[in-house]
Amino acid sequence: MARSLPDAPHPRDTQTHALFVARERATDEFERRRLNDRILRLNLPLADALAARYTGRGAEPDDLVQVARTALLLAVQRFRPDHERGFAAFAVPTITGELKRYFRDHCWVVRPPRSLQELRARATVAHDDSEQRLGRRPSIDELAAELRVEPRRLAESLDCADSYQPLSLDAPVQHQARETVGTLLSAGVDIAATSTDRIALHRVLAALPPRDRQVIQWRYAEECTQAEIGRRLGVSQMQVSRILGGILARARAAFDPVSAPLAG
Repeated sequence: MARSLPDAPHPRDTQTHALFVARERATDEFERRRLNDRILRLNLPLADALAARYTGRGAEPDDLVQVARTALLLAVQRFRPDHERGFAAFAVPTITGELKRYFRDHCWVVRPPRSLQELRARATVAHDDSEQRLGRRPSIDELAAELRVEPRRLAESLDCADSYQPLSLDAPVQHQARETVGTLLSAGVDIAATSTDRIALHRVLAALPPRDRQVIQWRYAEECTQAEIGRRLGVSQMQVSRILGGILARARAAFDPVSAPLAG
C-alpha cells in the first residue's frame, strides 16, 4: 500500500519560520524589530480570521480585530523557532484565549458572576459533545449530571447569555408590530393576581410525581417535541400526548376544583 505524503506546509508558515530563525540570529536590536514587524504583517490574516469567528456575539468587529492583533504581537514576542510546533499552532491558542478573555471581562452589558460565566463556557462544550454522542439534544438534567452541578445552577448560567445584549425596550414584540416590549411592561397588569397564580402553579407542579415534572420540563421549558419526549421515556408519541393531557387535567382541577369534571 502506498504511503500518503504529508501535507506541504503553507508558504506563510515557511516564510514565518525563516523570519524567526533570522530574528534569533540577529544581533542588532533594530534588525530584530524589523523582522518582528515583518512577521506580524505576514500573520495578520491569521489573527483577523480568528477574530471573524467571534463576530455577531455582542462585540464590535473592530474591537475583536484589535484584541486578536494584540494577542498576535504577544505570540510573536514569546515564540522561539526551536518549538516542536510551528508558529501557527503556537499562536492560535494564544489569540483565541485573549478573545475569550475579552468577552468574559468586557462584553457583558449586565455582568453576571464569574462562576456563572465559566460554567456557561463549560456547558457549551459539554452540550456539543453530548449532542454528538447521544444523537439528540441533552436535557438540562443530563447536562448537569455530566458537569456535576445542580440543574437550577446550570439553567441560571445558560440564561446569563442574554446579558451580552439585553433586549431593548423599544424592540417590537413581533415583526412590523406597533407594540414594543416597553409598552407591554407599562400595560395595566394586576401584579397581585399574577403573583397568586404563579404561587398556585408552583404548588401544583411541586405536587406532581417526578416523571410528570420531568415531562413538563422537557415540553414547556426545553421545548422538546412529543416525539423527542417519547424517545427519552421509551414510549410512543401517543402515550406522551396522553401523559400531557392527564397532567394538564389534574393541574386545571387543582386550580379550579369546582368546575373540574367529575371522575366517572
